[in-house]
Parts: sequence; C-alpha cells; structure tokens
Amino acid sequence: MKKKTIGFAMTGSFCTFERVLRVMRTLVEQGCDILPIMSDNAYGTSTRFGRAEHIVEQVEAITGKSVIHTIPQAEPIGPRGMCDLIVVAPCTGNTLSKLSLGITDTPVTMAVKSQLRIGAPVLLAVATNDALGASAQNIGRLMNTKNIYFVPMSQDDPERKPSSLVASFERIPACIDQVLSHGQPMPVLTG
Repeated sequence: MKKKTIGFAMTGSFCTFERVLRVMRTLVEQGCDILPIMSDNAYGTSTRFGRAEHIVEQVEAITGKSVIHTIPQAEPIGPRGMCDLIVVAPCTGNTLSKLSLGITDTPVTMAVKSQLRIGAPVLLAVATNDALGASAQNIGRLMNTKNIYFVPMSQDDPERKPSSLVASFERIPACIDQVLSHGQPMPVLTG
C-alpha cells in the first residue's frame, strides 16, 4: 500500500495545539508523510499556550518539513496532487465560516480550496466556542459539501460553554483511514 501523504493544517484554536501535536506525532509514527500548513494566526501569534516560534519549531521537528504559511505556498497543493487528504485541526469557527462561503484568504483556506479543486478529501476537526451558535449554519453547509468530512465532535463544557464543540482529536488517525476508504466517520456528534 502506498504511503499516505497528509496535509495537516492548523488554525488558531491555540488551547488545542498540544493535543494536535500529539496527533501529528502519531501519524508520523504510523508512517504517514505530513505536509504541515498553518494559518497566519497559528503561525505567527504567541499566546499563553505557547510562543509562535516554539510551536512552529515543534511542527517542523515532528514532520521534518518547513511549514507552508503563505497563500502562494499553499496554492499548488491540489494541482500537484501533493496530498491524499488534508486535515484541518484545529478548525476554528472563523475557518469554518470562510470555507462555507468560499473565502480564500489564508494559507489553510487556500490549501483546502486547492485540494477540493481536484476532488480530493478534506477532514475537519472542529474546535470552536460557537459551533452550536453562529457557526452551526456553516457546519451544516459544509456537511453538505462534497469531499468535506468531519472528525466526530462533542460539547467540551456544556455548563460554562453551551455552544462549544471540540473534535475528538485522538480519533483523527482512524478517521483518515475511514474517510479514504468509506466516507464520513459516524456518529458525527458524540456524547
């Protein structure tokens, strides 16, 4: 079987980065070739969850590749057939809205557009505090979009954040296999 090349695109849900980096390591350990992609905010914003430079260094150390962090770098991903699948993890509400409306103004949205252009799959791992609020319409629209799939997700804190959903990041490796062979991992919403 051919070694899988996974585009791994990170957007700005900074509190999930440690979990996402663990998934990236797991995929590399499983033999996947990872092409790292980061939005402008993920690539350049330091937060209480870490310095931007340190996060970029970790991603590049895990993958052995430089991060794609500009729109021109991301544009050839589809036409050159660079990825079997693109994972967007974490996928913020902002990115969901841009993808649902066809807005291509970040390296991540360009990578997704480029991948969809050739009819190749994209797997979204949602992490947003407004998934059951303002972002719900965008999730619905994307669930009805050909070649877009979702990592199963659940409410992370129903009492304090009743509109928030977070993907089960640890399920991403299994979801990749499922998307590449059968389609949408089910159930989409978990308890």
